[in-house]
Amino acid sequence: MTIETYEPQVIAAQPIGAWTGQVYRLLVVEGLRGQLAVEGLTQPHWWTLNHTAGRPGGWTRTALIERLTPYDDQDTAFDAVFDDLIARGWLTEDAAGALTLTEQGEAGRLRARERNLKVNERAHEGIGTDEFVTTVNVLRRMVANLGGNGNLPA
Repeated sequence: MTIETYEPQVIAAQPIGAWTGQVYRLLVVEGLRGQLAVEGLTQPHWWTLNHTAGRPGGWTRTALIERLTPYDDQDTAFDAVFDDLIARGWLTEDAAGALTLTEQGEAGRLRARERNLKVNERAHEGIGTDEFVTTVNVLRRMVANLGGNGNLPA
């Protein structure tokens, strides 16, 4: 889609919240969450799958809830998410409480990942790496200026 060109002062006067809100709704709510739903997943399921894949046996429920809660805007009952993934056979929990992704869970995660990559590719069409990096750095600075954590997630 072609978008109009405007003078820099017109762009500079735009409300950032309106634009970031639209991106959030179109990319995250409609795009990514919509694709996760194809697999019967929510965004908190997705976060759980990715964290446990990245650190097998390195997360307990408590630690993962603490890690994920700041990103949650859905008042998620994370124990229910963990229980659902365990019931599906996608996640295991050992006697010490360590969570590990199963082969089925990894297969489901990869299917969802492919769908999400397509949404992200569409969102990034016509945007160069330098433009994207500048945009993220500007948003990071704004977050820090407003008292949030502008660092990348660990």
